Amino acid sequence: MTLKRIFLILLTLVAIASSGLDLYESLQKPQFQSRIELYQTDIQLQAASWKPDDSQADSNFQSLQKSLAGDKPFATATKQYESVRKSAKANLDKIETQLEKLSSENQTSTTVIQPQQEQLQKSLKELRELVAQIDLRLGILQAREGKTAVAIETWEDLQSIPQINSEYSETATVLTALWSNPPQVLDNAENLIKTDLEGWFRTTSLTQLYKLQQLSEPLTQVQKQAQKSAKQALLKLGIVVSLPGIAGITGVGLLIFAIAQRIVKGKNSLLAQNSDTSWTIPWEGETILQVFVLGFFLTGQIMIGKFVIPILGTILSPAISLTNVRVQALFVLISYLLVAAGTLAVLYFSIKPFLPEKPDVFNLKFKDKWFLWGFGGYCAALPIVLLVSALNQQLWQGQGGSNPLLQLVLNSHDSLALWIFFSTAAIAAPLFEELLFRGFLLPSLTRYIPTWGAVVLSSFIFAAVHLSLSEILPLTALGMILGFVYVRSRNLLAPMLLHSLWNSGTLMSLFILGSSTQ
Repeated sequence: MTLKRIFLILLTLVAIASSGLDLYESLQKPQFQSRIELYQTDIQLQAASWKPDDSQADSNFQSLQKSLAGDKPFATATKQYESVRKSAKANLDKIETQLEKLSSENQTSTTVIQPQQEQLQKSLKELRELVAQIDLRLGILQAREGKTAVAIETWEDLQSIPQINSEYSETATVLTALWSNPPQVLDNAENLIKTDLEGWFRTTSLTQLYKLQQLSEPLTQVQKQAQKSAKQALLKLGIVVSLPGIAGITGVGLLIFAIAQRIVKGKNSLLAQNSDTSWTIPWEGETILQVFVLGFFLTGQIMIGKFVIPILGTILSPAISLTNVRVQALFVLISYLLVAAGTLAVLYFSIKPFLPEKPDVFNLKFKDKWFLWGFGGYCAALPIVLLVSALNQQLWQGQGGSNPLLQLVLNSHDSLALWIFFSTAAIAAPLFEELLFRGFLLPSLTRYIPTWGAVVLSSFIFAAVHLSLSEILPLTALGMILGFVYVRSRNLLAPMLLHSLWNSGTLMSLFILGSSTQ
């Protein structure tokens, strides 16, 4: 065994251990999916509050309102908030128990336990803030449903949360006073409501405040703005729900057709196309390890991700503010491009000796049916991945971490920043990840295992390197569809298009949901 091979094996073990540790640490982090669901709930509340006038032009909006917001939007929203709060509180209790256990163990050892305690403390703070934010809004929903006593109890529970931001406690006190019997208006009520509440919750609270203060002009303005926002919310909700819904229904139809054709035509069907045909790969497993361990892990994740990018951030921080969303978006794009460039450079030099043999990989054929495969694969992926995601939510119960880019996009209300995020997620990511996982890894694995096995294994690796436990199942499902499309089409443009459509749809939904609170 050569020295190079021994080094690769050792570095592979280090990479597996490091990635496993990152995945384990993600278990302690809150999952962002529940917050996204609450954002959609909030926009539904805004849409439900729209009151049409008598003009004929608004009749279509009235029908749209009922179909999108539902018959009982406030009761549905209350159940959603109660469900997310229950999950968050359960995770909060688990983390507090873990910290107590680690605190007792920490008396004898500090070297290993300390970093884990820091991560748990960070997750604990995030969960406490989430529970507090939910309680503020849940109480308003309960008051809106006429359950004033329950609402006041909810706000009192918020104030009992240890080490919570004092501002949330003050806002809870303000809301309790507004809906108490008799109601009261406390100092700084308006500023606290505008600071800690958004969308329908802010409008409802300000309406209650201005009515008690008998301020007709501010009341008229907030009600007028609420109606304008409600009508916009209907249109936004229509985009968020309708476009993926249409594509998903199309996908179900395509799946039924493809399965039926497979039963009728057998090996002549679309599903069977190229299914048993492997690639002719001249390199061996050592080259695969070299690309992923030396390229993706050592060069991309360690050297560039943990050294070059932090140094770049330190150098640039005096001149630019990293709290600016445009700067954050640009920094994410540059960081991603550096990691991709380092990995692809190692990939190129690893397979360069074999290129004269023209291996049957990295096929990019523009004059082909790649668009149909890519778009059809996207439609078929929607119902499959959404079903897996729903089951996955029940498995992880709000924990397991998430892609940090999701929260950045959701909280971004800047169009230029959105376009930069789009360049990262919908252009750079599909190009790099499809070249690496479908273009290189999947065909390389077929030298050792059947094509279907290569699709499954490459999909799992694709999901695992995202380093979030809660995303492994959905991303594995998406990766399998990407691999399936590439195997059948033998054109890398098809999974690139599918990947880009998927990320674009996610970005669009997040940006619309985030903007609905403004």
